[in-house]
Amino acid sequence: MKKFLSFLLTTYVSVPVILYLFPWILSHAIFSHLLRFPYFVDLRRPQDVLNHTCNFYLSTEEGVSVGVWHTLPVSQWDAAAGKNLDWYHETLGDGRPVIIYLHGNVGTRAISHRVELVKILSAAGYHVLSLDYRGFGDSTGDPSEAGLTSDALYLYYWAKTRSRGSMLCLWGHSLGSGVATNAAVRIQEQEGYAVDALILEAPYTRIGEAVANHPLAKMYMFLPGFESLLWNILERINISFANDKNLKTLSSPLLILHSEDDNVIPFHMGQKLYQISLQAQGESNRNTRIQMVSYRANLRLSHSHIYLDPNLSDVVQKFLQNLT
Repeated sequence: MKKFLSFLLTTYVSVPVILYLFPWILSHAIFSHLLRFPYFVDLRRPQDVLNHTCNFYLSTEEGVSVGVWHTLPVSQWDAAAGKNLDWYHETLGDGRPVIIYLHGNVGTRAISHRVELVKILSAAGYHVLSLDYRGFGDSTGDPSEAGLTSDALYLYYWAKTRSRGSMLCLWGHSLGSGVATNAAVRIQEQEGYAVDALILEAPYTRIGEAVANHPLAKMYMFLPGFESLLWNILERINISFANDKNLKTLSSPLLILHSEDDNVIPFHMGQKLYQISLQAQGESNRNTRIQMVSYRANLRLSHSHIYLDPNLSDVVQKFLQNLT
C-alpha cells in the first residue's frame, strides 16, 4: 500500500513538470484534434448523415487543405437533386443568409450535435458552411490559434466573394467562439467593416480561464505557482483565444447562447462577455444589437445541446431579421 501511495504521489507531482518540459501536451489537450469522432463516417460523403449537403476542400495556405460541408437552405432542397459542386457554390448568392459554423474541440464536422444544429439552421432557411480546421477531421496541417483563425478567415472571404452581398454570420461554439471573435477582429481591422453578425454558443472569456476550470486542472490549483505555470505555457505555445479582449473592440451585432448547467464552460463566462459587450457599446456610443439568451439548468442542455431548444430557430431568425 505504501508503494502504491508513493507511486500516486510521484505521478501527481510529475504532471506540472511534464507540462513545463513538453508544452505541446497542453496544446494537444486544448484542441483534442486527434480524437476524430465519429470514426466511421466518411467525411467525403456528408449525405450519410446530412441531406442537401456537399463536401469540398479549400487550400487555406501552402500545405494546408481544410474540409468543408455546404448545407443548403430549405428553399433549395428540391432543386438540389443531381446538381454538382459548382451549382452548390452558385447558390450562395441566392440572397439567403450564410452561416459559417466554427465548431469546438474534439471530433469532426460529423459529430451528432453539430449535424443536428446544421439541420435546424438549414430548415430555418440558411446556408451553412461547416469547417474542420487544419488538423481536424480530414483536414491537413497542425492546429494552432493563428492557423485556426487563418482557416476561418479564408472561408469567410471565399464565401463573401460568392454571396453577392448576402448576410454572412460567424457562429462559434466553445473553442470556435475564440476562432470567431479572432476572425471578426481581423476583418474589422483589415477591411474597415464589421462582420454582419456574430453568434457565440457556450463561449469562454479566454482559453486560459477555461483550461483552469477543467476538473483535472482544478486538482492542481492549490499547488503554489501552478496557475502561473499554465499561463506561462499558454504564452509559450501562443494560445490565448481572448474573447474578452476581442469583444471590447468588435462592433458586430452579437448573440450569445449559454446554458446555466454548462459543465465545460461556466455560464458566468458568457454573462461576463455579455457585460463586456454592453460596456463597450456604451463607451463607443454604438447602437449595435447585443443579446444574450440563457437556458435554465433544468432544461439540461449543458455544453453541446442547445440545439434541442425548440425555439432556437426562432431566436436566430429574430436576431438576424432585425439586422436587415
